[in-house]
Amino acid sequence: MKPFAFASPDTVEDAVRAVASEPSAVFLGGGTNLVDHLKLGVARPDRVVRLSGLVSTEIRDAGDGGLVIGAGVRNSDLASDPRVRERYPVLAEALLSGASPQLRNMATVGGNPLQRTRCVYFQDVTTPCNKRSPGTGCSAMGGHTRQHAILGASEHCVATHPSDMAVALAVLDASVRVTGPSGSREFPFAELHRLPGDHPERDTGLAHGELITAITLPPTTRRSAYRKVRDRASYGFALVSVAVALSLADGVIDDIRMAFGGVAHKPWRAYRAEEALRGERPAVRVFRAAAEAELEQARPLEGLDGGNGFKVPLTVRTLTAVLRDLTTEETGR
Repeated sequence: MKPFAFASPDTVEDAVRAVASEPSAVFLGGGTNLVDHLKLGVARPDRVVRLSGLVSTEIRDAGDGGLVIGAGVRNSDLASDPRVRERYPVLAEALLSGASPQLRNMATVGGNPLQRTRCVYFQDVTTPCNKRSPGTGCSAMGGHTRQHAILGASEHCVATHPSDMAVALAVLDASVRVTGPSGSREFPFAELHRLPGDHPERDTGLAHGELITAITLPPTTRRSAYRKVRDRASYGFALVSVAVALSLADGVIDDIRMAFGGVAHKPWRAYRAEEALRGERPAVRVFRAAAEAELEQARPLEGLDGGNGFKVPLTVRTLTAVLRDLTTEETGR
C-alpha cells in the first residue's frame, strides 16, 4: 500500500477543500470499496479525507411525502427503515441483495453508488486497463468476459457497474445533492453515472472534490420490485439484475420505470421497453416482446470463458418474471 496523508476535517466544506486541493486525494466514507483498492494498489492517493461525523446519518420525511436520505446513512439502516420498505420496496430489496450483513453495516448511501467496477482486470494492477490506467488497453477484450457489459460498452472498456442500490434508484426518479468547490447543486440520479466512451476512467459526472451529501426520493404510488441473478446466494455481484416500478389504471400499464444491472457501465434504464409497455395490458408475451426490443441493441462478447451472450436471454426472462409478478399482484389474477 502506498503511504498517504490522512485528514479528519471538521466540516463538509473543509473536507471538500482538502480533496479539491490535491489531485489524487479521495474521500473515505464506509471504506468498503476504497480500502480494498488501497490494498490492491488500484487506488494510490496522496491524501485520504475522512467523512465520518460530517455528512448526515438521518432519513427524514420530505414535505411532499418523499424522503431525504443523508449520505452517511448505512445501507443496513436504509434497508430496514419502515418507510423505505413500505413506499420503496425496490430499494429495500436491492440493498438487502448486496454484499453481506457485515458490509451493509459499514457501507454508506453516499458511497455505494460510487463504488468502482469489480472487473478482474481493473483490480489486477499487473494487467493493462483503460479504466485504471488510460491508454494502456482493455485486457477483458477476448479475455474472461462472463461478468462484462452487453449494453453501452466501448472499444476502450466493457466493465459493468456493481451497485444494486444504484439500479433501484434509477427507477425511483431519485435526485442527488452534492457539495463541491463551486458550491452545492442537485441533479437527477440518472445523470450521475456515465457510459465509458473514450474516457472509461471517469465513472460519473462529478467533478473532483464534489461530495454526495444526500439522496432525495420523490413520493410514489408505483408498485416496485428488484430481482438479482448471481452465481451464489449471497455476497455475489449481479450477472443480471432488474428493477421495476409501475402503476396500472383500468387494467393497463399506466406508468413504468425499468432498469438493468450487471449489463452496462452504469444502471441501464430500459427506455425502449418502457415505451413499448405503456398503455398495454399485462401479458407475458407483451413483457417478453418489450424486453427483446430493449436487448436488440445488446452486443455480447466472446471470451476465454465462453463469453457473455447468455446475459441477453437471461435479462429477458428476469424482466418478464418481475413484470408478471408485479402485475399479477396488482390485478389479483
